[in-house]
Amino acid sequence: MTEVRAKKALGQHFLMDLNIAHKICDALQPPQKPIPTLEVGCGMGVLTQYLLQRSDIVLYGAEIDSESVAYLNTHYPQFTPRLIKGDFLKMDLAERFGDEMYIIGNFPYNISSQIFFKIIENRNRVGQCVGMIQREVAVRIAEKEGSRERGILSVLLQAWYDIDYLFTVSEKVFSPPPKVKSAVIRLRRNSVEKLACDEQLFIKVVKASFNQRRKMLRNSLRAVFGTFNNEEHPLFSQRAEQLTVEDFIELTQWVSQHI
Repeated sequence: MTEVRAKKALGQHFLMDLNIAHKICDALQPPQKPIPTLEVGCGMGVLTQYLLQRSDIVLYGAEIDSESVAYLNTHYPQFTPRLIKGDFLKMDLAERFGDEMYIIGNFPYNISSQIFFKIIENRNRVGQCVGMIQREVAVRIAEKEGSRERGILSVLLQAWYDIDYLFTVSEKVFSPPPKVKSAVIRLRRNSVEKLACDEQLFIKVVKASFNQRRKMLRNSLRAVFGTFNNEEHPLFSQRAEQLTVEDFIELTQWVSQHI
């Protein structure tokens, strides 16, 4: 078979520029020992071919598209034993990869946010992630407090990862070209073993805070947690995008004592 047809339902836009593929591969920083690394959405292997050349990782693939799987099996037979046909979002990463792994890929745009939420769920397992995603999502993830672009993923990922916005990618290097620019970001697990609060409540507080993102926090949080017996935290007059990760930790500690 020659090529795989890009399927709109799967959010497929195949990268055609080999230089960019090489840069994405090189953005994955070497581990101290060979580590299982899962490529999400292998497509026609434009990134796979370079990842297979690295001796410091053990490459696995997750691909939901049967046509892509057949293409990869034909062109990269050495990869076949470690190519998993299925939905990455439904995979049990602990069962397949144990306690330590990396993730890389030209992520399907329609599930990129879900991929990052799965990484958050596996934050003590996924030590590093390099992904190409829509530029606007990459900007949002990397934004610091005070930016109107800041959102739920910004805070949650920055709580457990150091974020690097690496470079922007033109829509012209894809087939078919998407309607937006793309960008490559890198996540590296930071030194925080555990937040100084209930982590599940922290996630709930962050999500609630951005549910009504243009309103003050008192309104957003009361809509989810109730009135807090009419008590208020000093941060209640702020909006969610103004808060640092540390502010959200402090707010979570307060909420835990008032619900």
